[in-house]
Amino acid sequence: MIFAAAGSATVLIELGLVLLALAVLGRVAERLGISPVPLYLFVGLALGDSGPFRLDVSSEFIETGATVGVVLLLFLLGLEYSPAELVPTLRANAPAGAVDLAANLLPGAALGLVLGWTLVEALLLGGVTYISSSGIVAKLLADLGRTGNRETPAILSILVIEDLVMAVYLPLVAGLLAGGALLATGVSVAVAVAIVAVIMVVAVRLGPTLSRWLFTRSAEVLLLSVLGAALLVAGLAEEAQVSAAVGAFLVGIAVSGPTEEQARPLLLPLRDLFAAAFFVFFGLEVDVARLPDVVVPALVLAAVTAGTKVATGWWAARRIGVGSRGRRRAGVTLIARGEFSIIIAELGRAAGVVDDLPVLAAAYVLILAVVGPLATRFTEPVRAER
Repeated sequence: MIFAAAGSATVLIELGLVLLALAVLGRVAERLGISPVPLYLFVGLALGDSGPFRLDVSSEFIETGATVGVVLLLFLLGLEYSPAELVPTLRANAPAGAVDLAANLLPGAALGLVLGWTLVEALLLGGVTYISSSGIVAKLLADLGRTGNRETPAILSILVIEDLVMAVYLPLVAGLLAGGALLATGVSVAVAVAIVAVIMVVAVRLGPTLSRWLFTRSAEVLLLSVLGAALLVAGLAEEAQVSAAVGAFLVGIAVSGPTEEQARPLLLPLRDLFAAAFFVFFGLEVDVARLPDVVVPALVLAAVTAGTKVATGWWAARRIGVGSRGRRRAGVTLIARGEFSIIIAELGRAAGVVDDLPVLAAAYVLILAVVGPLATRFTEPVRAER
C-alpha cells in the first residue's frame, strides 16, 4: 500500500501539525490585523536544523511547494491587470526602475568592498540588497486588500522591472563566477533576454487567444488547464535563467475574460496553501546558529536599503500622480526582500565564494522579511483608500 513505507506516518503527523500551527498563527494574524508572513517565517526558523524543533520532512518536498507558492502568488497578481494596463505602466516607470537599481544595488556592493570581498562577491551582495520579494509583496497586497489601490501599479511595475533585470543579472553573475569566456556569458544573457521578450509578446498580443484556448465550463478541467499553463511557462522561464515569478505574472496578465473570472476562486485556496509553504521553507534554510556573527552588518544594511527602497517607491508612485498616503504605502510595501535574495546568495555559496555571504544574506533578508510586512500594515492603520 502507498502508506506502508517506513516513516510515512511520521511524515503525515508532522505535516498535519505544521499546517495546524500555521492555521493558528493565521488566526492570530487576522485578530491582530497584520499579515501572517512574519509568523510563518518564525515557524520555519523553529523547524530548521538549528532550531528548537527539527522537521524530518524532505526539504525537496517543501521546496517544491514553496516554488509553486511563488508561481501562484504572481500568477493571481497578474490576473488583476490587463496588457493594456501593464505596458504603459512599465514605460512610465522605467526611470523609477533605473533609480531603484542604483539606489539599492550600490549599498550592498559597497559594503562587500568595505569587508574586503572581491568585486564579483560584492556584486552578489548588491543583488541581494537590490531586489524586493515578489512573493511577500504579492501576499501583502492580497492580505491587506490593496490590489486595487492607485499606488499598486507603481509597485508592480517596480517588481516586474526588477525581475527583468534579473534576467540579465543572473546569467551574467553566473558566468563571472564560473570564470567563463565573455562571449559565452554574453550569449547566456542574450538568450535570457530573448525569452523574456517572447513571453511578453505572447502575453500582450495573444492573451485573448490563450484565454479562449484555456476556457471550459468544467471547473476541474479549467483548474488543470490554467495551473498547468502557469507552471509550464514559469518552469521554462526558470530553465532559461529568467525569473519563474515574472513568467507566471505575464501568464496571469494574458488570461482574461470568463477564464479569469472562473479561475480566480479555484486558485485562491491553492495559492494560500503553497504560499505558506514558501515562507516556512525560507525560514528552514536559515542557519540560526550563525546569525549572531553577522547581525550588526545585516542591521546596518537593512536600515540603509529600507530607506532607499521607500524613497524609490515614493518617487515611482508620485510620478503616476498618487497622493502622499499612497506614495508612503508604495515605498514601505517594497521593503521586504526574500526569494531572489536567497537564490543569489545560494549561487555564490555553490561557487565557493566568501563564507559570510549566505549567512549575511539570510540575516538581512530575515530582518526585512519581518520588518517589511509589519511596517506595511502599520503604515496605514485605517482601511486603505481606494
